[in-house]
Amino acid sequence: MKPALQLRQSQQLVMTPQLQQSIRLLQLSTLEVNQEVARLLDENPLLERADEEAALPYTAGSAPASATAAESAPESASQDDGELRQSGEDWGEPSFAGSQDDEDEPRNDMAAGTPSLREHLLWQLNISQFDERDKKLVALLVDALDENGYLAQPLEEIVELFPAELDITLDDLETALAQLQHLDEPGIGARSLSECLALQLKALPEDTPGLDLALRLVTQHLALLGAHDFTKLKKLLRCDDDALRVAQALIVHLNPKPGEKYESRAADHVVPDVIVEQRRNAWHVRLNAEAMPRLRVNQMYASILQQRGEKDVQQLATQLQEARWFIKNLQQRFDTILRVAQAIVERQRPFLELGEVAMRPLVLREIAEQLGLHESTISRVTTQKFMRTPRGVYEFKFFFSSGLATDTGGECSSTAIRAVIRQLVGEEDARHPLSDSRISEILAQQGIIVARRTVAKYRDLLQILPANLRKSL
Repeated sequence: MKPALQLRQSQQLVMTPQLQQSIRLLQLSTLEVNQEVARLLDENPLLERADEEAALPYTAGSAPASATAAESAPESASQDDGELRQSGEDWGEPSFAGSQDDEDEPRNDMAAGTPSLREHLLWQLNISQFDERDKKLVALLVDALDENGYLAQPLEEIVELFPAELDITLDDLETALAQLQHLDEPGIGARSLSECLALQLKALPEDTPGLDLALRLVTQHLALLGAHDFTKLKKLLRCDDDALRVAQALIVHLNPKPGEKYESRAADHVVPDVIVEQRRNAWHVRLNAEAMPRLRVNQMYASILQQRGEKDVQQLATQLQEARWFIKNLQQRFDTILRVAQAIVERQRPFLELGEVAMRPLVLREIAEQLGLHESTISRVTTQKFMRTPRGVYEFKFFFSSGLATDTGGECSSTAIRAVIRQLVGEEDARHPLSDSRISEILAQQGIIVARRTVAKYRDLLQILPANLRKSL
């Protein structure tokens, strides 16, 4: 058999770079899109930000007719460039707040926001009447606190960390801990939940009703109190319902994590992609201008390329084409987001008017069939895209939920069922809370067939405790 060469023609689907970019932009969040825009602005001199006056208006119903699905490959970018909107001793010198030694160092402006737990405690320590040695020991314990204000490391382990020549004993640390616990934030420096609650109770006036019983509860019977075993508690404490109720109310108002309020957390800032408004009894959807980068092709470079055809400008010609593709794909991204948002609002109008109890069942396939897009495209659009409504800011995926059958042959969304469960629990008698089986029966009376285990699952998702732990006196 002799070797031979043969030519065969075949067809196959290939994703062009433009199509890959279009799909990738569609699945990026607003923050990631802005990062991608910043990267291309640095790499491509043909791409620049448009001035503020040249913004393109995007409102519901005004999307360009040329908008296509993300799966369709961008056409040759030969059209107009366009724009798109778019220290003392060896064992450490504590740095007290207000110290003159760090005047040249950058520091947090305490007046501009809440100070950290460490800053607050060191400031108190700095104005206290403790001697310098005690201040340094207390400052070291402050550094050992966790974010909730607890001293998780035993004092026996801490004292072993000091060199013998410093002559620091366990009694010294016990004294320093007592001084720390008596600063003006009760509960700080506790080594357990029981001690934390006891410290806060001891800081209350001695004539506070139920104080003695509350102290016995948190120091001796905290586990029984957490289990709501009131019968056993009354027997052990030899008290009646009224006394136990007063002590429980006192404990409930304590803070189990006293240091948490000082924890500096950056607020999650979400820039909505679309804004939903009601005007004249109709719901309108528009793109959020703040979430839309405004880009255009640098006209100066484009004019130079039109006048010159040398090979040395070939790279700029490629970058010009890439800039046009990116602007087109970015505009197509916002067009698709707007179309999907409009379709969602049309389906979930009852939610916008009445709340979660009126949420309708909705799956990605329904929106895909309505808009003539692939289901994977809808999945990309609804991920990390947000909608601002009069009821709050929601991710697109929030409006999609499965449906459960009703006895009338219809369907009720799982979101609406969770809202009903939350409402039932909120209105229940605290002395006789509703069990999961009882909630299931009530839903069945309303025509919603939900199994007990499904109710338990939804209750867990809502972070609602079981009935035995919701019971009170």
